[in-house]
Amino acid sequence: MPRLIGAVQAPTSTPVPEQITTFNSSGTLITQPGTVTVDYLVIAGGGAGGRGGYYGGGGGGAGGYRTGPAPVSGGSPYPIVVGAGAPSGSSLSSPGSDSSALGITANGGGGGAGFYGRAGQAGGSGGGGSLGPLGPGIGGAGNTPPVSPSQGNTGGNGGAVPVGPGKAGGGGGGAGGVGGGGNPGTGNGGAGLASSITGSPVLRAGGGGAGGSGQPSVGYATGGAAGPGGGGKGESVTGSPRPSTDGTVNTGGGGGGSNLQTGRAGGSGVVIIKEPESTAIAASSIWDLRAVFRQVKSSNWTN
Repeated sequence: MPRLIGAVQAPTSTPVPEQITTFNSSGTLITQPGTVTVDYLVIAGGGAGGRGGYYGGGGGGAGGYRTGPAPVSGGSPYPIVVGAGAPSGSSLSSPGSDSSALGITANGGGGGAGFYGRAGQAGGSGGGGSLGPLGPGIGGAGNTPPVSPSQGNTGGNGGAVPVGPGKAGGGGGGAGGVGGGGNPGTGNGGAGLASSITGSPVLRAGGGGAGGSGQPSVGYATGGAAGPGGGGKGESVTGSPRPSTDGTVNTGGGGGGSNLQTGRAGGSGVVIIKEPESTAIAASSIWDLRAVFRQVKSSNWTN
């Protein structure tokens, strides 16, 4: 005979459907009853593009990109932080802000380099270097140490002086590919990565394109293309359209680099949590101890 506490009561189970929660700004995730693991996508804010003067600034790096599974406790609250994109700046650009969820942190994208051959900033993906008389600016490193695994790629290097006509600054790094180099490279922003966490694949975390050179001794150039996945385009000195553009909001895209106008802002990040279909177990306040033991052993007992 089983030992009872009161009358025998059988635990009941209720199916819990799959749930996808997208955070375009910071908030709180409350998991569904019965959820023990989730899939996450955490993308930080993108870095701003650099204002390079006549030589062309580097594109902003994309926000760090992290995805995978994580354990959770059903019915529990978890704080979610969505990083802002870096604001547009003058000669010195700035990095994007970090995003975090469930103990996972993605680092903000590095800012693109400004005047005269400066290096791009390190970040989740690195900002592009600029061209100038001080030499070719080096692209900023991606995946800011000591974070692992990789979150993004290095920004492209700026060109060297003197050079012929062509792109000047280096493109910002993207989560899926390094930014294009400076002159005589492409200056295009690096490509982002696609995620199917919400269903159809969506590309995010593209790097910003570099600003084109407008210095007569260097040559005139169109700006670098926007990195696929929300990166902004670089300012063109020739051709149309000329202005650089911001990174796209809630993609972590890097801002476009500029020539004489202000370097463009990075796009804000995003956090997406996918809870799989599960089963919620409920019971009254009086149980058969053997039923309790079986449910606890199978990790199905209600909290």
